[in-house]
Amino acid sequence: MKQLVCSITVLITSVMYGQVGINTTTPDKSSIVDMSTNNKGLLIPRLTQQEKIAIAEPANGLLVYDTDRQCLSQNIGTPVSPSWTCLGNNTRSFYMPSMVVDTQAGTGKTVDLYNIYKQQFEAPMAKSSNAPASIPYYSSPDDLYYYVSYYDNSVINITNISDSGVLTYDVVGTPSDFSYMNIVFVIK
Repeated sequence: MKQLVCSITVLITSVMYGQVGINTTTPDKSSIVDMSTNNKGLLIPRLTQQEKIAIAEPANGLLVYDTDRQCLSQNIGTPVSPSWTCLGNNTRSFYMPSMVVDTQAGTGKTVDLYNIYKQQFEAPMAKSSNAPASIPYYSSPDDLYYYVSYYDNSVINITNISDSGVLTYDVVGTPSDFSYMNIVFVIK
């Protein structure tokens, strides 16, 4: 009789809340299934982009398969301000945001590329009305490789780029209106 009462209680709880917890007694309210395991896989729900965006207060880390974009999609934002991103995206590199580099004559100048990137993504100057307050970014300088794909070597001589994204350079000439530098980040 005790087993029947327990089974009915579990069934009623699952129907009332619409979530199922496996190896957890408190499944997240935005999930249909919340599991805790260290030796199994998961086949997740397949949703259109519109259905995915319509999820109310999706938990940080919530996963769905986006059938429109054909990718495993994760909320890297918060429940109040979701930000969906495709995991395993083929984009493995991106250009550094625009920045100003000191071109006053001198040697041993430095600029922290990662810090500038992080600041610009954390606090963009403008955004669309429904966009999250910040742009998702890599949380550690160690997540990226740093490259300069082009620079005006009549103005600047690059002496080093550290593994944490600090660029060291010397100014060897006078810049013109056409002096520029292209910086590329590659995801490790």
